[in-house]
Order: sequence, then structure tokens, then C-alpha cells
Amino acid sequence: MRIAVVATCLGDALFPQAPIATVELLERLGHEVVFPADQTCCGQMHVNTGYLDAALPVVRHHVEVFGQAFDAGVDAVVAPSGSCVGCVRHQHAMVARRAGDEGLARAAEQGAERTYELSELLVDVLGVTDVGAYYPHRVTYHPTCHSLRMLRVGDKPLQLLRAVRGLELVELADAEVCCGFGGTFAVKNAETSTAMLADKMAAVLSSKAEVCTAGDSSCLMHIGGGLSRLRSGVRTVHLAEILASTDRDDRSADIVFDRAEVRP
Repeated sequence: MRIAVVATCLGDALFPQAPIATVELLERLGHEVVFPADQTCCGQMHVNTGYLDAALPVVRHHVEVFGQAFDAGVDAVVAPSGSCVGCVRHQHAMVARRAGDEGLARAAEQGAERTYELSELLVDVLGVTDVGAYYPHRVTYHPTCHSLRMLRVGDKPLQLLRAVRGLELVELADAEVCCGFGGTFAVKNAETSTAMLADKMAAVLSSKAEVCTAGDSSCLMHIGGGLSRLRSGVRTVHLAEILASTDRDDRSADIVFDRAEVRP
């Protein structure tokens, strides 16, 4: 299969490990991976903060770039981010129709039908749960709000994690509860966000996990920032990084950026 990767804004600017791991994982599974160089933001930030007029050209650019990829023979698009895929599926066509551009709305819907979050692509499209990964650590999984509620990925990430050799998967208490990030919610409602983060960190620490993983770098940034300030010793690692790890390349210490420097 020929697959195009969406790096996402956070992946491009702060956490390139996730999109890089996505590429390496898919190539290891025997697929051709392409990276449309003209890609930018999906527009989620603009839409979620109410700037729908400003979102329109961003949405149009995304649809055009990946539409060209489909025209060039790409079978599917994948993003290591449930929130970005949620934007593509649930917001792009809405933004276009609000602006009266029905052609863009239809093109957005066609692209959305072949755009997947990483665990969806692996389990539902490629039909694989054992990706040949090796990660000898005690891990707990946080299901992010967009993946859980918008995309309804269910237990697909857990299926993938259970098949990783050496990994001990431990349950996260109240896993479905939001971590408190929510994009600009963490800025505009800092006290509420901090209280929600405290509850999430308490659950992570109670699990006795070495690593907290999720499918969105944004939530990992929020949780990881809090855990680092507590000097807890618990790290946050994107699901893609775990799945890309092998016994010849254990990524457990491959932290390009010190998340202690990240502020939610």
C-alpha cells in the first residue's frame, strides 16, 4: 500500500519522533510511505478557537495537497494524531460548506474517507495487531478525547500494545477522563486544566508505570510536562514510537526533546 503521512504541527515543530516513527513502522511493514512536502496545518487550531474564516484557506490547502497525493496514487493518509484526523473528518467539510464552497466540501469528504489515525490504519485497514515491536517496559495507555469520542478507535491501541514483546501493559484508572489539555482550553481555563491534569497524573503514578503512552503528542506534552515537574521519573512516549521499537532499536531512551522544558 502507498501511504501519505501527515506530520502535524506539533510533530513538525516539537515532537518529530512521532511522525518519524510512523514512517519507519510502516516501511518496516512493507508499505511505501510518501511525505507531501507542501503540507501545513490541518486547521484544527483555527476551528476550535472559533476562527472559521481564517480556517478556510488552511483547510483548502490541506485538501488540495492530499488530494494531489491521492491523484498520484496514494491509497491512504495517516496521522499520528487523533485530534488532527478528527478535524479532517468532522470539521473540514463543515468549514467549506459554511463558506458556500460545496466543491471543497465534497473534496474534503472524499479525502476524509481515506484518512486514518495510526491505530485505525494498522488494525482496520492493514489488518495487523502484531507489528513486530519490542519494548521492555511497564506501560500505561491514556486514550485521548478525540480518538476516544470523535474517532471511536476503541481498544485498537490496546490491541497493538498487548502484542508488543517485552511490554507489560498496566491499566490506567479512569482512563477515559480528559487530561485537561484541550488545546487553548489549558490556557484560557488554566486552573481547571491544572486540576484535571493533577487527577490524570495521580492515576498514571498509581499505575506504577514507567511510561505513559497515547496517540496524540498534545496530550503527552501536557501530561509529560506535569510529570517532569514532579520529577516522577515517568516518561511520556507516543504510541508510534513504541510500535516502531524493535530489539535492535529500543527507543525507550530516544528522547530528542527534554519534555521537562515543555509548559502546558
